[in-house]
Amino acid sequence: MSGTNAASGAAPCRFAHYFVICGIDTETGLEPDELAGENFEQSPLKRTFKSKVLAHYPENVEWNPFDQDAVNMLCMPKGLSFRTQADSREPQFHSFLITREDGSRTYGFVHTFYEEVTSPQICSAMQTLYQMHQAENPSSATPSSSSSSSSMDSLASSLDEADSPSSSSCRPAACGGYDASRDTLYVSKALCLITPMPFMHACRRFLSQVHRAVTASLPPPLPLESYVHNILYEVPLPPPGRSLKFHGVYEPIVCQRPGPGELPLADFPLGQTFPLLGVENLVQLFNCTLLEMQILLYSQDYQRLMTVAEGITTLLFPFQWQHVYVPILPASLLHFLDAPVPYLMGLQSKEGTDRSKLELPQEANLCFVDIDNHCIELPEDFPQFPNKPELIQELSEVLLRYGISPVGGAPPTSVPTSTTTLGSVSTRHPGLKSQQAMRELEDDGRNGNLGGEQLAVLELLQGNATLERLQALAKRTGVRVEALRGVGGEGEAQGGRTAVDEEELRNAKLNVQLREVFASRFTMMFADYEAFVIQSAPDLESWLTNREQMHNFDKASFLSDQPEPYLPFLSHFIETQMFATFIDNKIMSQWEEKEPLLRVFDGRIDKARLYNVRAPSLRSSNYQRCTILKESAQAIEQRLLKIDHTAIHPHLLDMKIGQGKYEQGFFPKLQSDVLSVGPTNNNRWSNRTATAQRRKDRHRQQTEHLTLDNDLKEKYMQEARSLGKNLRQPKLSDLSPSVIAQTNWKFVEGLLKECRMKTKRMLVEKMGREAVELGHGEANITGLEENTLIASLCDLLERIWSHGLQVKQGKSALWSHLLHYQAREETLEQQQAESPVSNGPERRKSESSLGMPSLRESVIQDMRHIQSMGEIKTDVGRARAWIRLSLEKKLLSQHLKRLLSRQSLTKKLYKRYAFLRCEEEKEQFLFHLLSLNTVDYFCFTSVFTTIMIPYRAVIIPIKKLSNAMTTSNPWVCVSGELGDSGVRQITKNVLEMTFDCQNLGKLTTVQLGHDNSGLLAKWLVDCVMVRNEITGHTYKFPCGRWLGKGVDDGSLERVLIGELASPNADEDCGRGCRTPDMQHSPGQTRRASITLMGGRGYKPTSAQIQEAIGEAVNSICKHFHKPEKERGSLTILLCGEVGLVGALELFFHNGFKSARLFQKTVFVWDFVEKAVAYMESADQMGDMQETAEPLGLTCVSLCHYVSAINSSPRNIGKDGKFQLLVCLGARDRLLIQWLPLLVECPVIQRMYEESALLRDRTTVNDLIAVLQTLHDFPITLEASLVKGIDL
Repeated sequence: MSGTNAASGAAPCRFAHYFVICGIDTETGLEPDELAGENFEQSPLKRTFKSKVLAHYPENVEWNPFDQDAVNMLCMPKGLSFRTQADSREPQFHSFLITREDGSRTYGFVHTFYEEVTSPQICSAMQTLYQMHQAENPSSATPSSSSSSSSMDSLASSLDEADSPSSSSCRPAACGGYDASRDTLYVSKALCLITPMPFMHACRRFLSQVHRAVTASLPPPLPLESYVHNILYEVPLPPPGRSLKFHGVYEPIVCQRPGPGELPLADFPLGQTFPLLGVENLVQLFNCTLLEMQILLYSQDYQRLMTVAEGITTLLFPFQWQHVYVPILPASLLHFLDAPVPYLMGLQSKEGTDRSKLELPQEANLCFVDIDNHCIELPEDFPQFPNKPELIQELSEVLLRYGISPVGGAPPTSVPTSTTTLGSVSTRHPGLKSQQAMRELEDDGRNGNLGGEQLAVLELLQGNATLERLQALAKRTGVRVEALRGVGGEGEAQGGRTAVDEEELRNAKLNVQLREVFASRFTMMFADYEAFVIQSAPDLESWLTNREQMHNFDKASFLSDQPEPYLPFLSHFIETQMFATFIDNKIMSQWEEKEPLLRVFDGRIDKARLYNVRAPSLRSSNYQRCTILKESAQAIEQRLLKIDHTAIHPHLLDMKIGQGKYEQGFFPKLQSDVLSVGPTNNNRWSNRTATAQRRKDRHRQQTEHLTLDNDLKEKYMQEARSLGKNLRQPKLSDLSPSVIAQTNWKFVEGLLKECRMKTKRMLVEKMGREAVELGHGEANITGLEENTLIASLCDLLERIWSHGLQVKQGKSALWSHLLHYQAREETLEQQQAESPVSNGPERRKSESSLGMPSLRESVIQDMRHIQSMGEIKTDVGRARAWIRLSLEKKLLSQHLKRLLSRQSLTKKLYKRYAFLRCEEEKEQFLFHLLSLNTVDYFCFTSVFTTIMIPYRAVIIPIKKLSNAMTTSNPWVCVSGELGDSGVRQITKNVLEMTFDCQNLGKLTTVQLGHDNSGLLAKWLVDCVMVRNEITGHTYKFPCGRWLGKGVDDGSLERVLIGELASPNADEDCGRGCRTPDMQHSPGQTRRASITLMGGRGYKPTSAQIQEAIGEAVNSICKHFHKPEKERGSLTILLCGEVGLVGALELFFHNGFKSARLFQKTVFVWDFVEKAVAYMESADQMGDMQETAEPLGLTCVSLCHYVSAINSSPRNIGKDGKFQLLVCLGARDRLLIQWLPLLVECPVIQRMYEESALLRDRTTVNDLIAVLQTLHDFPITLEASLVKGIDL
């Protein structure tokens, strides 16, 4: 145990935690790997066999416990691979990572090579398997090639496999077969380093040198244990901002670590990632990752999977991927592709496998990345990353500077570089190599890092005058001194650096410059994010406890502050888990140390502010290039050229003599006793580490009693961080059926939790907005946000429907299920049509009281509507349209319940563990969806604006005095937010019609009229009903007036203002409950409405009239303070039941002498006409010539407008004319100029009583002041209001 403790003493600062060897266990022999999908038709050489962890050192590290199953699975993801002497046996390198459940990562770097099988039992077993295979499959005795598809292709890229020997050059026995008497059998073995940080290049070079030592003709300078012990215990992690040199078997290895203000370490070469996919594809993949879609990488080469996965996640700075992350998905974990959560996974493609044959459980929200073929398949309908063309341009320029083509799959171009070639170095600086070796020895000697043998060499050189003279002579004559070859590096370039060093430097500089381009985009986009973070909790404990109920970020205000082109992307992105976690980290940073990525990002924003001082450019959508590319590359170059630290050299250990005997080509069995124990703490690094650790321990003890209990705090932290997430990471080590079932149960619970949170968010946001329209609080949702939430709901439903599918059919699992349901229901319908008894499942919407025939409502009917829409081309699009339509009709929960009621169909399509077959969770899920019926959505109508929609219009007359019938020819024109239907003639006395026209959006007005022909030309109309036959939305346009000459105000045409009709009370409350109509407000609902105020026998008070005018003007002001796309209809606010026109009518009717004179009713328009007639006559007589110039112009404008309205070809009646005058006056800002003219006119004394509001100067001045506020807004009028007016 002491060894373990010693080993783990300084583990947090150690470069590597474990050295692992995986391969074949000769004791257990050949075990088929059933989890990897055994295929007994294949030749035994191509089959998959179980590998084992043969050894790992040390036994355990306290803070990184060794997970044997996971490491074995990822070191050899497809198990053991066998080959013969006829096959290619090139060693391969790949990386992997293990993400623990708390999100922390451990990296693994694997060097796989082939070793000759010496066990007679293994050779005999392979021979027997091959003979059995030959007997069962005689036709496959001589296949084309064994190497091209042996299971080692898991590690070989397609390029490596192309180099394997062709079938013509090898013996038939060896091609795909094995004969123990003639063939040599080889098996794969893996050497692996497990490290806390991704130093890929350094680990690759170290493992490669260890393998070289095994295959070289001469044994290595020291036993292999010395090198393994050195990297495990004596090589520290480089401190931040410093570089470190340590020694492999033959050459020194250099690595560097970014400083505190720089981008975090990322050693996987983006210079390989970009050419694999091309810049445009990579930016699209980056976008999908930011929006947390399901991402599946696909390649034959494991290292390519890892390089692309790590490359894309490092570009996310300052954000971090929060969901399932498995860059290499072992064959035994393929069931994780069924996960109904966002994921980023890598899947190895088998050689020759066609993409179309790959059956994936769900593709509705999948970004499929075919790395080897340099192409990606994107999900439908997602917002593009802001300034995408400019970003692609800048990235392309960076790549071209390094000689890399920005087009995917293109060969690298020649690179202009200042690096001198190796040959020229040898000629011009012949003594450079020995001088460099000498310098290195001197440095290491001063640092106390030299082992005994090398120290002796140094002392010999420094103290030997003869050798010094020889060295000087060599320098003069140009002869190279090779004596130090064993100590120095090989193939060195300029400044003693090798070609490999130069390549690494180039990769590091390219990496950091590409990452800086992406980082600068986020710095620009989120420069002011701190202003919108809501810091509401007094301490960490209360914040963590109430985390789920809190709003941490003011999304609506943030979006309103962004440039318009950024909004589609940002509205989606701020809903992601990675953004939520980023904001959580920001809030927690006020109580504890800042998370490292956040610290770097905030530092950059502060620096940008220093230079920018919140310039307007920060809100501009203009693209700003990254300005620190040069200095970021220089920082790395300086670190790599000037080494800050040198680790202790490998040295002889206190080992038993005779063990670990060198045998070329075979990796020896290492002595575990020397490798399981770290060095005694006698070096400065260990002492420093221990001191720092003690200091940390003391600090923790001091703060523990001041803050939360640590365990409780950790529990809260985990809960807070996992909020809204599903399973963070699949556990690779245990694949028993019970664990798989438990994992699926976590998925089910996660989906239900996500559904609850999404529906709650949709309700709170929507109700919040409608509460604003009812006069409460501030708006906190925009149409953009609403659309984002609904798109997110569509994505959730797709993931639920794709969980646990038996067989995938089509890209949309939901639409596939609906099609199966439709086929069954239509078969049942046919059977019912043939039999006399019928009990149709669909419900009919009864609206007979509204004068509308019933509307058939069923799952099938809504599907047929969607199927008839030619604009939608894909199954995913159809499923989303169907969800939107069902949500708008408030039938989503009911439709899905109906769909799932066919249990035989559900059992046929889904496995037992599927979400849709968990009864209790399914019921809760449907209940959460049912809650969405409490609010009104127009998510179908507002999105599919170009489709043709059938409308039904019904005119309902008031049935008295037999005036329900008319001999004239009626017509109707329906207008909405998106257009109008044009004039539609209605068949005489039918009073109902249907017509198709392009989507009109929410309906606003109906123009109703007739041609006054025949004997019964007068018509008393109660209302007009118009219904959208797809969504079922019914609008009521109240009239209650006569149409006809010589009756009422003589109107033959009326413009009616509509409102959405409430469904009948006899419908089930789940369908029928809805929020109050948008144009009502609670204050007005409690008061008598304006219509009632103006009704016969009721006289509203002066205060009520003034309040009504104030409310009407206030509503118009609020309308213009909303974002333009959210405003809705201004016509309702002007002419609706509580609109401005109605309120001003009340004002003008107050004290109006409208008694019948000779049986003729006097209207307000009569007063306006008489006032205008007086002004015109006075003007002709010259009475107004002495009037002030502005007043004279105002008189002219009023007379001109009244004349234009009277000369219009429309017969809109006197009340219609007054309405039009008010609307035109409000539009052209003339109302407040006309009012004094009407008040000053002598006609007012004849037509108004002394107490009338219009004759009270103070009240009129107050009215003018209120109407003055409308001058700030550009009022536009619907075409239906001003048709035929020429001004």
